[in-house]
Amino acid sequence: MNPFRRNFVIGSIGMGASLWLTRASADAASLSVSDPAAKAVGYTENAAKVDKTKYPNFAAGQTCANCSLYEGKSSDAWGGCTLFADKLVASPGWCSSYTNM
Repeated sequence: MNPFRRNFVIGSIGMGASLWLTRASADAASLSVSDPAAKAVGYTENAAKVDKTKYPNFAAGQTCANCSLYEGKSSDAWGGCTLFADKLVASPGWCSSYTNM
């Protein structure tokens, strides 16, 4: 195989994989607070709105971004969560399953 063809094939495979991964990440939908799974754990998109009487374990500063279950970067606006495999949670959000890193 000549070098041009080999480079073209390798580049095409890389580009195809890159496009597929981009498409796969774009398909993830954000978790709605009205979702039954979200309601079960008291998920909110803004930790400042947590009902502290209903969730006494909540402490100021706890957000999805600094939870050990959060799968995104702390700087991301939305990220994955091990509780909600196919949905994205808001970085400033919170739920009763919060665990320290």
